[in-house]
Amino acid sequence: MNLKEDLKHPVFRNIGRIADSLGKEVYVVGGYVRDIFLKRPSSDIDFVTIGSGIELAKAVASSLGGHASLSVFANYGTAQVKWRDLELEFVGARRESYSRDSRNPIVEDGTLEDDQNRRDFTINAMAICLNESHFGDLVDPFNGLVDLSRRIIRTPLDPDITFSDDPLRMLRAIRFATQLDFTILPETFEAIRRNRDRMRIITRERINDELSKIMRSAHPSVGFRLLEKAELLEYVFPSILPLKGVETKEGRGHKDNFEHTLQVVDNVAAKSDNEWLRWAALLHDIGKPAVKRYDEKLGWTFHNHNFIGEKMIPKIFKQMKLPMNEKMKFVAKIVGLHMRPQSVGESGVSDSGVRRLITEAGEDLDDLMLLAEADITSKNPAKVRRQLEGFAKLRERMTQISDADELRNWKSPVDGNEIMDYFKIPPSSVIKQLKDAVKEAILEGEIPYTHDDAWNYILKIAPDYIKKD
Repeated sequence: MNLKEDLKHPVFRNIGRIADSLGKEVYVVGGYVRDIFLKRPSSDIDFVTIGSGIELAKAVASSLGGHASLSVFANYGTAQVKWRDLELEFVGARRESYSRDSRNPIVEDGTLEDDQNRRDFTINAMAICLNESHFGDLVDPFNGLVDLSRRIIRTPLDPDITFSDDPLRMLRAIRFATQLDFTILPETFEAIRRNRDRMRIITRERINDELSKIMRSAHPSVGFRLLEKAELLEYVFPSILPLKGVETKEGRGHKDNFEHTLQVVDNVAAKSDNEWLRWAALLHDIGKPAVKRYDEKLGWTFHNHNFIGEKMIPKIFKQMKLPMNEKMKFVAKIVGLHMRPQSVGESGVSDSGVRRLITEAGEDLDDLMLLAEADITSKNPAKVRRQLEGFAKLRERMTQISDADELRNWKSPVDGNEIMDYFKIPPSSVIKQLKDAVKEAILEGEIPYTHDDAWNYILKIAPDYIKKD
């Protein structure tokens, strides 16, 4: 098969000509070739040459002029050329062998065949020649094109060796199956299960990179179900394992919170590309196992699971080496608040309840509402309709609150220094108490959200607070 029609960008002919002038074979390999057939655009292109990839990269960068930047990674025998909107990666064809306690290979120079043998999956082991004599010719020794048409993931060689050598490939198999909506060949999947303990040598950073790609896919639940089925969850995300399963007492069972969670994640993914909102969806019920109780009258209860879950988030993020920054705080906040829209809706959508919700959620209100609606997974149509109607009323009331925008960005209308200067009192707890009283009065609708109204309110109540202090 010849693919020259898919290589119309001038960079391919240019690289082929340079390789010919150096007496080198050069091939486009890996994901770029796969994505030609999947009709997925890509600006990252990998090239394999027989010999030094660094030498070829230097010559290519020089030919592209001042707008190209070259980065050389001598320890790995690779180089990268950035030019316009393209990232061109060059490496020499190599043969790899592995030691038992590391996924870092021992590398030797090799042939194109050696290089294709070391690839993770058949769909990533195809190559296209760029040399003038065979420009556009596809080299597909493992029938990767057939596997693409069958939409399956399998390894070029023995899967047990492939996964034992580099266990990260097990996560990559699940990630590709999730992203591409492919099926992992049964014998390949069983090899993942057999080699799961090898995940112990993979760093958290590498694991998180694959989890992030799964989370950003159209249907993240596919990846998490495959991880659970392959028994990899205990290595990559043990925190969500306690959500699995259903317990029954006196003939009454609760829903499987693992399955519920995955449905919520997919519901969020259908509406938002925000990866960290998807993480919040994955962790929104993380506190349920800790507070699960059975009550003879009420059945199964999970009281305050949202607050317990919020407190668990920093520990989980630290254990998993996820970012301990505003992203973690966002996830914790959303987890802690995810029941609030439902409770406000059930209370009859009072003005004070709406004001409190807007203030607590702040700029994350839209994300919170999206998660709350995604959390409706009941199989009872009447219950679903009732809850959605409650949320619709809540959204309508939010638009009717005149100072909603100000409440989202809550700031006390009265400064503490103003209180201290007027009443001639030092910094103390009374300042916070007065400001809290003002906030409460505004949220209850007793006074407007203005400085003058807040100040007049303080003048009215301050004597009681100052005496108390």
